[in-house]
Amino acid sequence: MPSSVMPTSSQSGRRPSAAAVSALGLRKSYGDKTVLDGIDLRIPAGSVFALLGPNGAGKTTTVQILSTLVSADGGQAQVAGHDVATSPDGVRAAIGVTGQFSAVDGLITGEENMLLMADLHHLAKREGRRVAAELLERFDLADAAKKPASTYSGGMKRRLDIAMTLVGSPRIIFLDEPTTGLDPRSRHTMWGIIRGLVADGVTVFLTTQYLEEADELADRIAVLNDGRIAAEGSAEELKRIVPGGHVRLRFTDPDAYRSASAALQVAARDDEALSLQIPSDGSQRELRSILDRLDSLSIEADELTVHTPDLDDVFFALTGPADVPAPTKENVR
Repeated sequence: MPSSVMPTSSQSGRRPSAAAVSALGLRKSYGDKTVLDGIDLRIPAGSVFALLGPNGAGKTTTVQILSTLVSADGGQAQVAGHDVATSPDGVRAAIGVTGQFSAVDGLITGEENMLLMADLHHLAKREGRRVAAELLERFDLADAAKKPASTYSGGMKRRLDIAMTLVGSPRIIFLDEPTTGLDPRSRHTMWGIIRGLVADGVTVFLTTQYLEEADELADRIAVLNDGRIAAEGSAEELKRIVPGGHVRLRFTDPDAYRSASAALQVAARDDEALSLQIPSDGSQRELRSILDRLDSLSIEADELTVHTPDLDDVFFALTGPADVPAPTKENVR
């Protein structure tokens, strides 16, 4: 296993992008509970970074530190080129934050929520109305703009929440579990919004418990467990660190099944289902090798399926019970 899943700039042939967010040795404790135990981050500008982890892993604390809502006990962090400890105003001017719980005021209309945010950003009245109208239109909320936000669906409130975050034109947005509680359609709508933000050059720092969400959106993913980064890389890089990939062959002819079992001696047998399971990374080379071996013996399988580890497998391997061996930061980064 290579010592890192992230290629160096010389390996990739490209200069590394400027970091929108970086952290080194970030630490935070509450009483005798260590929440962050020295985490390092580097998030290129114009990308989506997803931080995964079980409840209580420290995801929200990380966002709170990087957005200057709480102070770290140790380590250093920079956001948009500003030190979070010595230049918090510079950080706040460059970011937007959407927390786990909606900041929308249900007692006023969607438009009034937007105008309130414009006032907080000290926009001139005319400019505030223009920005509010444009964002309400962009997030498909114009028709509901005059209605109390309390009448909005969960998906509409989340869209309004992000629209409010964009009033100040931030270049870095922290989205702390933005789709929690949304139905699948609303979640997919939110994914489209996030992709649109990145297409406009915005950097998105996303925390989520939905592994499919990270797989769909993130350029890089870090798995946080027990206050430390257990692994970091692209979705595909992370999937490769977890064993368990295999090819499954199913037969209807018992003779063909027995012949294939004898030919593929590493296969796990299921005599009742007439199926064989062969360890594989799912690569074209390995599939060809298996099929060529069967063809050379005139053996034909009736069904072939390929299973490669997904982010669920990665998540459980890295955050499982202490007595379950798991890859460590040292052997995957």
